[in-house]
Amino acid sequence: MITIGQLVCAGAITNCSFGMMPSTLNVLPMNQVNSTTPAATIMDHKPLVNIIPFGLCTSMSNPTVVAATTAALGVLTPQPCMPITSTPWLPGSTTVTIGKLPALNSTSSCTCQWGGIIKIANPGQLTVNIP
Repeated sequence: MITIGQLVCAGAITNCSFGMMPSTLNVLPMNQVNSTTPAATIMDHKPLVNIIPFGLCTSMSNPTVVAATTAALGVLTPQPCMPITSTPWLPGSTTVTIGKLPALNSTSSCTCQWGGIIKIANPGQLTVNIP
């Protein structure tokens, strides 16, 4: 079954399951494909380039959260988010490519090394649908 979503572009709002605030997806205009702003591909997953921190992190897989929580005698103590996303967004579009890479659609997600699932809350535009 093919899932239809919206094309994701620069300025899309993202959420992490362990982050305490939303963030904005940054898409560099390398492929020169624009909807209302540069369109994203599944490879737009680089930390601090494309994926911007989500405020504070609450993941007990994150060593800084573990250390702070231990120091607070077991009381969860969120620490500044530093997303580590080494794998692309999945699944991406099955038929639309940008620069020979699958376009990013709003049904895709990305995984942080600390266990967070990053999802698209708002794709940055609402008129272009892609599978």
